[in-house]
Amino acid sequence: MRQVDLRHLNLGRRLAMTIAVVAATALPAAAQTAGQWPERPVRMIVPLGAGGPADLVGRYIAQQLGERFKQSFFIENRPGAAGIIGTAEAAKAAADGYTLLVVASPHVNLEILSTNKPYVLMRDFVPVGMTFSTDAILVVHPAVPAKSVTELIALAKSKPGALTYASSGPGSNKHLGGELFKLMSGTDILHVAYKGSTGARNDIIGGHVQMMFDEVPSVAPNVKAGQVRALGVTGAKRSNALPDVPTVSEAGVPGYEHTGWFGIMAPTGTPKPVVDLLNAEIRAMLARPDVKAYWAKQDTETMSMTPAETDAFLRAEIEKWTKVVKAANIKLE
Repeated sequence: MRQVDLRHLNLGRRLAMTIAVVAATALPAAAQTAGQWPERPVRMIVPLGAGGPADLVGRYIAQQLGERFKQSFFIENRPGAAGIIGTAEAAKAAADGYTLLVVASPHVNLEILSTNKPYVLMRDFVPVGMTFSTDAILVVHPAVPAKSVTELIALAKSKPGALTYASSGPGSNKHLGGELFKLMSGTDILHVAYKGSTGARNDIIGGHVQMMFDEVPSVAPNVKAGQVRALGVTGAKRSNALPDVPTVSEAGVPGYEHTGWFGIMAPTGTPKPVVDLLNAEIRAMLARPDVKAYWAKQDTETMSMTPAETDAFLRAEIEKWTKVVKAANIKLE
C-alpha cells in the first residue's frame, strides 16, 4: 500500500489557510469594519442637562439609529461647565465607534472663549454629520415703542446704552447673537446675563429688560399670547410658526444670520467606515418625510451634510464667531 506523505498534506493546508487570510485582508476596510459594527450598545454623550434641546435631539437620533441597527443607542447626560465636562469625557473615550458626542452650537462658543478646556474640538473629534437647526426671534417687551427692526435700531442709536437685552449667560448663543446684532447695526445695547433661558424669558415678559434673542419653539407661544413683540427671525428665511415676521436681514440688518444647530461627532481615530455608515444612515433618516414633518411642527429643520461638509461647516462657524468675540471683546469671567 502506498503511504501518504503527511508533510506535503500539512504544507497544502498551510498554503490554503494563508490564501484565505490574504483574501480576507484584501477586502475593503469598509466591508470589514462597517459589516461588524455595532456589535454592542453605543453610548451617545450629551454634555448638557436632560430635557434641553440637545438632549431631546440626541434621544430622537438614538431611537432612530437603534431601530435601524437593531442595537441599543443610549444617551448619557454629562452636564457641567457649560458642556466642557461631558465633551472632555467623550474626547477620552476609545475611538472604536461605541462612543458618540451630541454637539450643538454652544460648542463653538466654548471653543473660542474657553482657553483652558482639556480638549480641542476639531482636533480631538471627527465630524459625523449635522442633524437639525432652529432659528431664534428678536423679541421686545410690548412697552418698547419700536414696531420694527429699523425702528429699534433708531431707538437704540438715540439712547446709547439705555436699552438692554437678556441672554442665558455669558458666551451663550443668545449673548453672541445680541453682540452680532450690535456690531452689524452699529448700536450700543447693554447685555444682561442670566443663569439660563427661563429667567431671561420671564424678565423680558415682565418688562425688566427690553429685548432678547430667543429660540422660535420656546418664545413663539409668548409672541402669539401678546406677551412679547416679534421683530425679526434670525435665520435665512421666515419661520413657519410666525410667517408674518420678517427675517432680521430683510427687516433692517442685511446679512444678519444666527442659527442654532445640532450634530454628531466621534473621537478622532474612529474608523472611517463606521463614520461613513453612521453618516449615511443619519442622512437617510433626515430625508424621510415623517421626520421632516415631525420637526417642522417644532419649527426645526433638518441639516443633511457629509462628514466633509460638516467639517467645513464647523470650521466656518468657529471662524465667524471668533471675529464677533474679538470685535465685541467678549470674555468668560
